[in-house]
Amino acid sequence: MLSGVLGSDRAIDVNIAIMRIFTKLRSFLLLEKNLINRVDQLEGDAGKMFKIVFERLDSLEEMITPKLNLNRKKIGFKVKN
Repeated sequence: MLSGVLGSDRAIDVNIAIMRIFTKLRSFLLLEKNLINRVDQLEGDAGKMFKIVFERLDSLEEMITPKLNLNRKKIGFKVKN
């Protein structure tokens, strides 16, 4: 505020520098906001893709694993109680 009130060349230069810094900060914040939105979008898309991949892997596992016959005679040692 003081650099805006004072009339010296140095005060004017400082005031201009302050305005440029605030402008750059504003553009960095907008850029950061844009990057945050892009990362959120990527996370959402990756989550959907992982869900699809795991669903397909689960269905493949169901097709590959043999169905157990629960009526078959078990083999091995008998344990007496």
